[in-house]
Amino acid sequence: MVYEINEQKKIGLGLIGFGFAFSFLGVILFFDRGLLALGNIFCLTGVALLLGWHSTWNLFTNKANYKGSASFLLGLFFLFVRWPIVGIILEIYGCVVLFGGFWPSVKAFVYQIPVLGWIIQYPFLLLDRLRS
Repeated sequence: MVYEINEQKKIGLGLIGFGFAFSFLGVILFFDRGLLALGNIFCLTGVALLLGWHSTWNLFTNKANYKGSASFLLGLFFLFVRWPIVGIILEIYGCVVLFGGFWPSVKAFVYQIPVLGWIIQYPFLLLDRLRS
């Protein structure tokens, strides 16, 4: 297997999943501040467990990622001072900038998941057959 998944990384993936779920519920329930804050805490802790504490610190303090880190933390600040819409927009932008380099790795990992990988690849395989 390309990626080694130990217990700590499994917990990290679970926390990231809970973070996305709480953030989604927070947005659906008219930007509920408590759910959005819990989602952020779960996501940050999950990323730290998945990548490791040192790698997470290097990710946020890397000179090339200052713009993404600043916008993410500014979005977190706006979330806590009761401007959730502005905070979410800044956090999404910060996440895209911070984790933009991880998308090829995430894509390779998701394609290797037995059922989910096939479901995601199927539309592309179907389009490829239709073109031929």
